[in-house]
Amino acid sequence: MTSFRFVHAADIHLDSPLIGLERYEGAPVERLRIATRDAFANLVTLCCEQEVDFLLIAGDLYDGGWKDFNTGLFFAQQMHRLGSQQIPVFIVRGNHDAQSTMTKHLSLPANVVQFDSSAAHTRRLDALDVAIHGRSYATREVTDDLSIDYPEPLPGGFNIGLLHTSADGREGHEPYAPCHPEALVAKGYDYWALGHVHQREVLHENPWVLFPGNLQGRHARETGAKGCTVVDVVDGAVSHIEAVPLDVVRWSRRRIDLADTSSCDAMLDLFAQVVTDEVAQADDRLLALRLEFHGSTAAHGELVHDTERWINEIRQRAMEVADDNVWIEKVRFRTRPVVSMKQLREREDPLGELLRGLDDLRHDPQAVADLAPVFDELLQKLPHQARSGPESVDLSDGHTLCQLIDDVESLLVPELLAENEGSGGPLGKELP
Repeated sequence: MTSFRFVHAADIHLDSPLIGLERYEGAPVERLRIATRDAFANLVTLCCEQEVDFLLIAGDLYDGGWKDFNTGLFFAQQMHRLGSQQIPVFIVRGNHDAQSTMTKHLSLPANVVQFDSSAAHTRRLDALDVAIHGRSYATREVTDDLSIDYPEPLPGGFNIGLLHTSADGREGHEPYAPCHPEALVAKGYDYWALGHVHQREVLHENPWVLFPGNLQGRHARETGAKGCTVVDVVDGAVSHIEAVPLDVVRWSRRRIDLADTSSCDAMLDLFAQVVTDEVAQADDRLLALRLEFHGSTAAHGELVHDTERWINEIRQRAMEVADDNVWIEKVRFRTRPVVSMKQLREREDPLGELLRGLDDLRHDPQAVADLAPVFDELLQKLPHQARSGPESVDLSDGHTLCQLIDDVESLLVPELLAENEGSGGPLGKELP
């Protein structure tokens, strides 16, 4: 009985710059800065400890051109670790590390094979009867289906397709090298090692077609466990597949309802329990936590009038509960005072008119869609990061705008009520 094991990883984004990092006293900036390196070192350690036969990297090893050669030297160092264990590595370039985007170069270590960008071709591991088919990106924006020209499968061998692709489209990812999963299955390969989509996803079983997800979450939209896929093959067929987490920083987003709290101290006590649970789920990794507090609470007035203080109270409580194992990435207060929303909607003033208008929009998707052009001029004035980064919102999409109506109400009502309160205006009837 013949058997072998390989690891499928993708989207390393080595030395990717941190996005939207809020620095404050005690923030673990250095641990965050080297997170992609540490996760990659974990990948190499896994390969060595499990004595895998080869490693596949399905694109975006790098995040773009190196700022200096240290990124390349670190990669070479890790490859030499694998080389000392006779573990070969097969790589395709993706949109972030396409041939045209890399301005600095180092010679590849002897155990590393990088697929060319001019055409798809095949690399064979004769001792294992394995054929790996792949093609790198020549430029960042590849809009053709690269899989069409992948070679025919090697008869009698175990065939792997190594491809950086958006498949049939995934939210939040550029539609590069699109393809149909059904066409990949029909190609006759035994395994498709995909990259580009940062969330782990199995598109098909037998043959296996899957995204392993990225190796390390880099911002608050990349939550949960991140890592690689370990694949065991026995007698020419996949016998076992396992997702192995390798991230060193675990991102999480929590929405905390303050409806049952009557004070800011009660809010902190509730938060302490949440952060305790989140740290436990992170399995000794650094927890990067984004918080959103919502709900009608008697603590609303204090929270909105002294937001900076309470954000730092939260960070201090996090240190007390979890020491240096948690980083509070961002805090948003979207609470409301304890007032009757029904009565607010009935008010004959601008606030009541606003709330009734939002209700009308909720029930009229076409009216929402008609608003999209209004945002065009504003969008063009925003910096590129705000329009296309992880925190961006597509304001040209009517469906997205409909989803934002509740957020608009949640943000505006407390601010307008607070302004009204500060000017001595009526707040509306408080509930008992």
